[in-house]
Parts: sequence; structure tokens; C-alpha cells
Amino acid sequence: MHEHLLSTCTQGRAIRLGESGTQAERQETAVQMSRRISQPAAASPRGRCRASAVAALASAAAVVALSGCSLAYEEDICSGGEYPVISVGGTGSACVPDGEQPPKGYTRYPEGKVPQQVDDEWDVYWRTHTLDTEGNIIDAPEAG
Repeated sequence: MHEHLLSTCTQGRAIRLGESGTQAERQETAVQMSRRISQPAAASPRGRCRASAVAALASAAAVVALSGCSLAYEEDICSGGEYPVISVGGTGSACVPDGEQPPKGYTRYPEGKVPQQVDDEWDVYWRTHTLDTEGNIIDAPEAG
């Protein structure tokens, strides 16, 4: 997938990595690449292509940084086929298989206030709140 985004320059032309080619062409490209690495980058077509590749990577990094995009990993609260439950009167939680009732001492989160990923809005909220035995949202007891 990403291999098509990368290219190397040989004799002033771009060759995309991952494209099909004969064994001889691939070997020739490998030899040319090793020569390219050992030669200084001057104002040759190779040097211009190398500079273009660096500029393209820098531009991509700038777009990510300026757009506010994040490459952060988000971990789901529960696995597929499960739903999260909260302990009554506490901040503990568990995951229950779909179609099963919560175990004793646990209940479902109120609709619309169910955490989906670790550290999302509701995961953070339920660290300081809980449900009483009647299903009312209350402040969680202080951890001691």
C-alpha cells in the first residue's frame, strides 16, 4: 500500500517500488540503487529526484501537523461482540458478551453515555462518576 508512494531515481527517471517487472529489471534496479547510495548527490537528475522526494515527505509531514490529524492509537473499551458495564456504586467496569446480562453488582451505562475507546469523553467521565442502585448518576466515592 505505502510502497507505491515511495520512489527511487535511476538515470533521471522515477521507478515505483512494488511494481511488477522482470527478474532482470528488479536486479538492475537494485544495482542502480546501490550505486546511487554510494555516489554524492549533486545537481544530477538523481540529486534533483532525491531533493523532490525529501520535499514531498516534508510537505506530507506539514499537512499532518497543520491539519491537526493525529496518528494516535485508540484502544476500544471492549472487544467486538461485547459491551461495557459499570460497577454499581464504584468506578470499576467490565465487558460482557452481547446478549448476556451484566453480572451481579454491575449495570449497563446510561444510553448515550457509554465509553467506546480508552480515554474518550465518557471513559474519563466515569472515572469520577458512577451509578447508584436506582440507576442515578452520582459522584464516585473517593479512592482510599
